[in-house]
Formats: sequence, C-alpha cells, structure tokens
Amino acid sequence: MVVPVALTGATGFLGLRLLRQLLGAHRSVTVLAHAGSGEALHRITRFFELTGAPETLVAELPDRIRVVETDLERPRLGLSAPAFHELADGLGAIWHSAGSINLEGDLPQLRRTNVDGTRRVLELAAAGRRKPVVHHVSTAFVAGARRDGVAYEDELDDASGFENAYERSKYEAEKLVHAWSREHGRPVVVLRPSILVTDLPPHPDLPSHPLQVIERILSDVRRTAGPQHEGSEHAGPEHEGSEHEPPQHAGPQHADPAARHPHPHAPGPGPGPAPDRQRLRATVPRPRIRLVGQPDGRLNLTQVEHAAEVMVRLAGRAPSGGVDTYHVVHDRDVPVRTVVSLLEGLAGISIDLVAGKPDAPSELEALLDFYPGMTAYLGHRRRFDDTRVRTLLGPSAVSAPVDLGYLWSGLGPEEPVPAPTPPPASPTAVPSDRYA
Repeated sequence: MVVPVALTGATGFLGLRLLRQLLGAHRSVTVLAHAGSGEALHRITRFFELTGAPETLVAELPDRIRVVETDLERPRLGLSAPAFHELADGLGAIWHSAGSINLEGDLPQLRRTNVDGTRRVLELAAAGRRKPVVHHVSTAFVAGARRDGVAYEDELDDASGFENAYERSKYEAEKLVHAWSREHGRPVVVLRPSILVTDLPPHPDLPSHPLQVIERILSDVRRTAGPQHEGSEHAGPEHEGSEHEPPQHAGPQHADPAARHPHPHAPGPGPGPAPDRQRLRATVPRPRIRLVGQPDGRLNLTQVEHAAEVMVRLAGRAPSGGVDTYHVVHDRDVPVRTVVSLLEGLAGISIDLVAGKPDAPSELEALLDFYPGMTAYLGHRRRFDDTRVRTLLGPSAVSAPVDLGYLWSGLGPEEPVPAPTPPPASPTAVPSDRYA
C-alpha cells in the first residue's frame, strides 16, 4: 500500500506484532517512539531476529522504518510546531497501540498515559491534511466489572463499574475517541483484544506479557512473606480425579524448551531460569492459599500473533465513517481452573478458589490483597461477542486452541507441563490455619 502509516507502542508486546503485520502491507512505517529512549530501532530489530524473520527483511528495517521520538503526554507530542505539522500532513493512517497495562496502577498516572496519550494522537490525526484514519487499540475489558453474561461490541458504559483503574482509563480513552469522531466527522476503528498471550519463551530482549507479570507478582509475594514460604516451585506429583482441566497440549513434553516448543519462530532456550527460581525448586510442601474466584469461571486468552493479524486485516476494510468497534478475541474461552493450574505450577503454590475473601487471611493471602487488579479476573464468566469479526473474516478469524501446554510454553520453564492439582472437596471446610 502507498498509505503512509504511523504506529505508537511499536516496541511493546502487541506493537511489535502489529509492526510486523503492517510491514507486510506497507512499504514503510513511521514509528512514534518514546522520546529519549534512542533504542526503538534496536529493540525492533532484535524482535525480528529472535522470531525468525528473513534476513533480507531484517536488513531492510533501517530503510523501511522511520523513527520519530515523541512524548504522548505533551501537546504536539513534544515536537516543535513545524515538526508536528510536517508529521501530521504526511500520514494517511495512525495506529495507536501505546499505553500502560498496569492492573495495579493508580488512576491519575493511567489517565496521563492512556487517556491523555489518546488525546494527543487524536490531535495529530486532526491536524493532518490527509485526514488519516485512526486505529485505536483498546481492550475488551472496557466491559468493566460485569462478570457474567455477554459483552457486545457496541456497548460502552460504566454502569457496572470497573475491576481496576486500568479498565476505567481504557474506557475513558474510548469515550474520548467517540467524542472526537462525532466532533470531526471522522472514522475511527476501535480494536478490543482480550488477554494477549504467546507460546514464545521469554527472552531478556523481548517484552513481557500479562501472564509473566502475574507469575512475578506471585513469586514476589512468596519472597516477601519470608523463607518459610519459599518452598517448591516444581509442578508437584500427579493427582488422579482432578477437578482441574487436564492439559490438552499435544505431543510429548521435553526438558529442553527449544525441543518442546511448537512456535515456528522460537528464540531458543535463552539464558535459562533465574537463580531465584532455581533456589525455590526444593522438594518441600507447597503453601496453600485461597483466592476469590469461580470454579466454573472462564477467561478469554488470545494469541498475540493472531490478534495482530486480525487487526491489520480488519483495518484493510473501508470504514463506515463513524466508530467501528471489533472484539479481537478467541472463539473459545479458557477455564479459570486451567489458569489456576498454570499459576500453581509456576509459583509453587496450591490455590483454592473460594466465594469470598477469608475472614482470617493468612500472611500470603494478606499480601495478595495488595494486587486486587490481578486476582479479580478469576471470578469472570463473561463472554465477548465477536459476531462482527467472524462475519467479516469467516473461518480465518478462528484461532488455534489456547491450552495449558501453550501457556506453559510461553512462560519458559524447563519442566514439563504441570499435572493439574485437585482442590479440596470443600475449600470452606479447610481450617484457616492450613493456609500459608
């Protein structure tokens, strides 16, 4: 295509995949990078190298990517007036993928990043003579704290409140987009992904994804609680009659991450497990904790590579003239028990899902109360309607399964996929002093 396109957030978990897809559709891309970093092109190049991009494509990157350092929290993106208008006039499409996904962040900071950042991108779009189409990456979780039922693409209200400040900030950014579209009579494409995951093992030169952040929180909580809780991080013995969903990952499991990893562009085993994780792998009993959640709950987890492909394909369609909103989600939800099994295997704990917060929380449970944005989703049974996407794209909108084996691969431990551990027959009957 000859449409000049710009992308914010190009060095992020989703942004890197969007950039790869955009380079497949456009000769060049202008990357609006964070001012002062000076590393955007290097980080992009490392991603392409580590994910098996053809050498010819990697060699072309300096010629096909134009990096403009900007500050999304400042007027005119921190640019001089001439530089700002020159940038705006040269663009035919703007992709806004930058933002904070900190589930524990405070609302003022999240508003500066997610709402004010969106405002500055819209100012750029309004200033351009070409009237560029805006593609705004939001989140399916603007649906808020309504944990049951169906969330539809045309819905955008705050009647149910929000699980955390992150959701509210993304909701406010979407409201801003709608107001801008009405005021200027301009089309905007809003793309709402669910929780994005990958089976690509972690690497120090690659950005983290949400489940890695959750794993680190759980491990940090155990360390903060003291050495008495720094027990095993091994998967533990297999249990028959488990109520957790068994792993569905096909094929044998291997100790070598590169050997067991199905991703076609895997970066290899990388630097190996961190010393803390090695130290924690001792054969001592796991601490048991209670988390509020629904045993029959479900979460929508989508492969980030597939999500990026779907987004760019949707962007290739002619916009309606107003705001076109798409849920970029998986067609099959993941049971909460699968996520629980993953967290148990990674953090070396046992988790009981309970209906309400314990009256007498243990030390570990009290520490986890400092991270309410993370644990709230274990209580979700909501479904995201994606009829519009499936109608437009047909069978190609369907994703490959996301199961326990896939998720385990993306977090990179060397052990085989853990055997799911069964919860007690009645968690409420277990005495509080049994919990760590």
